[in-house]
Amino acid sequence: MAAAAAGPVFWRRLLGLLPGRPGLAALLGRLSDRLGRNQDRRRRRSPWLLLAPLLSPTVPQVTSPPCCLCPEGVHRFQWIRNLVPEFGVSSSHVRVLSSPAEFFELMKVDCLESTLEKSVQAKFPSDLKVSILLDFTRGSRGRKNSRTMLLPLLQRFPEQVRVSLFHTPNLRGLLRLLIPERLNETIGLQHIKVYLFDNNVILSGANLSDSYFTNRQDRYVFLQDCAEIADFFTELVDAVGDVSLQLQGDDTVQVVDGMVHPYKGDRAAYCKAANKRVMGVINSARTRQQMLHAQTFHSDSPLTQEDAAAAGDRRPAPDTWIYPLIQMNTFEIQIDEIVTETLLTEAERGAKVFLTTGYFNLTQAYMDLVLGTRAEYQILLASPEVNGFFGAKGVAGAIPAAYVHIERQFYSEVCSLGQQERVQLQEYWRRGWTFHAKGLWLYLAGSSLPCLTLIGSPNFGYRSVHRDLEAQIAIVTENQALQQQLHQEQEQLYLRSGVVSSATFEEPSRQVKLWVKIVTPLIKNFF
Repeated sequence: MAAAAAGPVFWRRLLGLLPGRPGLAALLGRLSDRLGRNQDRRRRRSPWLLLAPLLSPTVPQVTSPPCCLCPEGVHRFQWIRNLVPEFGVSSSHVRVLSSPAEFFELMKVDCLESTLEKSVQAKFPSDLKVSILLDFTRGSRGRKNSRTMLLPLLQRFPEQVRVSLFHTPNLRGLLRLLIPERLNETIGLQHIKVYLFDNNVILSGANLSDSYFTNRQDRYVFLQDCAEIADFFTELVDAVGDVSLQLQGDDTVQVVDGMVHPYKGDRAAYCKAANKRVMGVINSARTRQQMLHAQTFHSDSPLTQEDAAAAGDRRPAPDTWIYPLIQMNTFEIQIDEIVTETLLTEAERGAKVFLTTGYFNLTQAYMDLVLGTRAEYQILLASPEVNGFFGAKGVAGAIPAAYVHIERQFYSEVCSLGQQERVQLQEYWRRGWTFHAKGLWLYLAGSSLPCLTLIGSPNFGYRSVHRDLEAQIAIVTENQALQQQLHQEQEQLYLRSGVVSSATFEEPSRQVKLWVKIVTPLIKNFF
C-alpha cells in the first residue's frame, strides 16, 4: 500500500523538475550519488530510501523579480517567504538565551515587570490587555490546575483578561468519555510556546512551570522591539483563541459567538472554520510584508536612508530574516512540515545539520530524509535519566524505555546502511536535570558557523506533525555575531552529551522489557 500511494506522488514531483527548473541538477546529483554507492549497501537499503529526496517537497521558488535596490537573493532560503510572511530585522534585536535562570530573569524583569510598570505609569492603565492561550486538557487536569489559578485574575479583571482553552476536535464522543484524564492530551493539544510583551517576543519550547526556570534545559530566543513579529503572533494567538473555549468567571467555558463547538459540533465544519481563521492571519501578514517590501524598495520613489531617518525610522538595513512556521495538521495547515522536509532535502554534501529533540521519535518522512540525503547529521536526544518521564509512576515510567527502543532501532538502521560516519547520535546527560530542547542548526558546506536555526515547540515526531498545534521560527542570518551566538548555544548543549555506540545499548539502563518492545509500535504515534 505504501508503494502504491507513493508512486503517483513521485511522478508528479519528478515531472515538476523537468529541464529549466533549478532543482534538476541537484536532484540528478543526488541520484547519481545513490547509484554509485557500494553494492552491499544498496542491497541492504530499502529502495524507497533512495527516493527520499524525490518524494519530499520541491523547493518553492522565489517569485519576486530581481531588483538592485533590495536584497533579492541575499540568502538561499528566501523561498520560505512564498509560504509565510518574511520579517527582516537587525541582528541586534535578536538575543539567544542559554539557561532556565536566564529565561526566568528575562520573563520576570525585562518583560513582565517592565510591561506592568509601563501600564501603571500610563495615563490610562486600564488599556492593559492580557490574553492567555492554554490547552484544555492540560489546563483542566486535577483539582488544582491552570484554570483554578487564573480564575481570580479573570474574576477581578473580566474586561482586560481573556483565557482561551484549546480543545482538539479529535477528542469527542465516546473516546472523550472513556479515555483517562492523564492520557487525553495524547489525542492532540495546544503546544505553542510564545510569550508576548508589547513589541517583544520570546519563542521557546519551554512551559512556565517551575522546572523550566530551574533545571529543565530548553531553548529560547528573545526578539526585542520587533513590532511586526509581535503583531503577527498576537494575531495568531487571537485566532487560535477564537476557535477555543473561553473560560468564564464561574469556571465554565463557552464558545465564541458564531463559532462551531470543537467537540460537540460538526468536526469538518469546525476544522474548516479554524483553517480559515488561522490562514487568514498568515496570508494577511504575508501580504502586508510584501507590500511593505514593495513600498520600501520597489516604489517609483523609494525612501532613501535620509528620508527614513527624517521620518523617525532609524532602523538599520536587515541582516537577519524571521519566518514563522505553523503546523496544525488537524486544520490542514502543514507549513512547518513542508519547510523542515525541504531544508533536510536541500542540505548538500558537506553541510552539517545539528538536530535536537527531548523526545526522539522522528516521523518516517524525517527519518528517510536523514538516512537518504547527503548532509552530515548530529542528533542530540535525551538519555533515559534526563527524560521528563524518568521515575514516573505507572505506565508513564516506561516511556523512557520506549524512547530507548526507538533510538536503538534507528541506530541499527544507521549501522545497517553504513552511515555511522555521516549520521551520529548523541545523548544529553546532566545530573539532576531534565532535557527538553528541540530544533536544528544548519551549517552550510565549508562554514564553521550556522546560517539558519529552527526554534520553537515542535519535536519532529508524529504528534508534532499530525496531532498538536505547533509554532516555531526559522532564523536566517548573515550577521557573524548572531551566527556565533547560535553556534555557542549549540556547542553548550552538545558538550554535555556522549556519542551513542553499540556499547551504549548494553548498559543496564538501556535494557528494555519485552512488553515495552511489543507495545511501543502501537503507541509511538501518541507520544
